[in-house]
Amino acid sequence: MPQAIIFDVDGTLVDSVDLHAHAWQDAFGHFGKEVPFDDIRAQIGKGGDQLMPVFFPKEQLSRIGQEMQAYRSKLYKAKYMQQVRPFPKVRELFERIKRDGKQIALASSAETDEFEANLRLIRIGDLVDASTSAGDAERSKPFPDIFEAAIAKLDGITPERAIAVGDTHYDADAASRISLPIVGMLCGGWPEETLRQWGCIEVWRDPEDLLAHYEQSRLHAG
Repeated sequence: MPQAIIFDVDGTLVDSVDLHAHAWQDAFGHFGKEVPFDDIRAQIGKGGDQLMPVFFPKEQLSRIGQEMQAYRSKLYKAKYMQQVRPFPKVRELFERIKRDGKQIALASSAETDEFEANLRLIRIGDLVDASTSAGDAERSKPFPDIFEAAIAKLDGITPERAIAVGDTHYDADAASRISLPIVGMLCGGWPEETLRQWGCIEVWRDPEDLLAHYEQSRLHAG
């Protein structure tokens, strides 16, 4: 039985993937590069350090990368962050996990203020034992740094004694690199087949669906 559950946040607990993609699209346009929305959305789940090099050459990013990331951050908070909504039954799912005596961590690569806004939105701060944001890891997903940082903050937990929950194959890739089992969620927009191909041991629609089937899930039984 797992002793800790480690949750991704954007796309897993809150409906924010499209909003992040729009913010990146706006930022790219501001710096002179028009990129189709779907191309950007397919990269959401990575941090900016891994996303920007998909669309810009290294030498250009060395000149404008930090400025572009700062522009995107400011734009997202001003235009899009207030549109984020929680998926149903997040708090109830966390309460059920805590009744099992398990620790809960949030493994987010978001900037601190974006992460804190999501935390207030889903109202689970009192149920979380540990959390991460962008400053806790040198590299974002698909590298496993953010999961490793979350595990390090939990009491007596190793990857084999935990299960992650995420919505993208970047989450699954990151978890697999440290032998951390992961459960997939469809609410971020990735198809079940893709999530399973990248290593998800089971897949649920959203937090409400996972809660409804909690006793049958690997979160409960391991």
